[in-house]
Amino acid sequence: MTFDSFGAALSINPANGEQIGRYPYESVSEMEATLVRVQAGFEKWRDVEVEVRAGVLLNLASQLRTQAEGMAQLAANEMGKPVVQGRAKVEKCAALCEWYAQHGPRMLEPEPTLVEDDKAYVAYRPLGAVLAVMPWNFPFWQVMRGVVPIILSGNPYVLKHAPNVMGCAYKLQQAWRDAGLPDGVFEIINVVPSTVSKAIEDPRIATVTVTGSVRAGSAIGAQAGAALKKCVLELDGSDPFVVLADADIDEAVNAAVVGRFQNSGQVCIAAKRIIVEQSVAEAFESKFVDAVTALKLGDPLENSTYIGPMARADLRDELDEQVKATVAQGAKLLLGGKKIEGIGNYYEPTILTDVRPGMTSFVEELFGPVASLIVARDAIQALELANDSEFGLAGSIWTADVEMARRFAARMITGGVFINGYVATDPRVPIGGVKKSGFGRELSHYGLREFCNAQTVWLARR
Repeated sequence: MTFDSFGAALSINPANGEQIGRYPYESVSEMEATLVRVQAGFEKWRDVEVEVRAGVLLNLASQLRTQAEGMAQLAANEMGKPVVQGRAKVEKCAALCEWYAQHGPRMLEPEPTLVEDDKAYVAYRPLGAVLAVMPWNFPFWQVMRGVVPIILSGNPYVLKHAPNVMGCAYKLQQAWRDAGLPDGVFEIINVVPSTVSKAIEDPRIATVTVTGSVRAGSAIGAQAGAALKKCVLELDGSDPFVVLADADIDEAVNAAVVGRFQNSGQVCIAAKRIIVEQSVAEAFESKFVDAVTALKLGDPLENSTYIGPMARADLRDELDEQVKATVAQGAKLLLGGKKIEGIGNYYEPTILTDVRPGMTSFVEELFGPVASLIVARDAIQALELANDSEFGLAGSIWTADVEMARRFAARMITGGVFINGYVATDPRVPIGGVKKSGFGRELSHYGLREFCNAQTVWLARR
């Protein structure tokens, strides 16, 4: 668990079970003081020139690179992220800041309309404080990909982070302050769910964004809707990774390994359902097993580790039950399939095969180091299997026929499709889902304008 009976969020090292942090939950009155700062921060920050805001982003990029090692080690200790991957994510955060500092101001410029003589234009105005309820699996990147465009557009950001990574939350807040961001523009509330509800209802919170489970998104989205506040939801996913007969099998295998097992498999946008055309299924399976077997599982602070412990013991237990249920339904274990005994929340890298629609690992999201292999007769059935999900976050297709892949992509019901590449996030393109994976977009100009008031300004003829 990540909280105790005395009302505090706990940071527990998943590699050894030791408590490394305790953060008492704030009262409603303490949250009130934070919201007072946020409102004051908004009144000032909204009037700061966008070029000045962009300068803070450049300062932050420098701060992140300076602090990268400490941040990567903190993420490893709080949620088990292998330190090499943690360093890469901090660098990605820094690059994100630089990209938005360079391109964001232009995206926020007023846009002309088709009204004659340039008498009307659309201006992008900040809406106000954004409440962000964030998950633990990417404790820095997940926050940064939302907060950077939100703050650049003139809005304050109020972070409710996952209780097991509060150390990462405060570390990130300090980096913003060191970069010159004024008080009241990036604030943290460490509160229980009932207090989050009060924050959503508060008029000083203008909008809400959530990354997490369908259950959390449904609950918070309903509260935001009741308060008539816009929200963006990025929720669960069970992304299809489709390998057709003419694909480069070696490239597809390498991508599937990264796409499924990075961050110990604890990724929303990941290669969860690997759908392989029948004629190449045996060759893909053999190479995939060999590649996964070669991955090193161990201490996340060691540079050679690729798979660390799962973030929490209860999550490992849930994953184990899902694997057992899938095997009981007729799937076979090619590799792994068990919790590793001893200290730490380790789970064996696992590959399930003969997975079919209706089985647990086909229907549910498996959030851990487990891959599901599904065989399709042909490309037509592969598309049917890919779309046979209540989720629609992203997907990928591997084939030598790019034009056919474009047609395939047009029929995939997902927020993103990657052709001959594994799913990734990049500030140049939007990210977001459909169906039960949520709605709204992050990143690119879509994410930058998501929490803006697109205000029409029309100079009427006299």
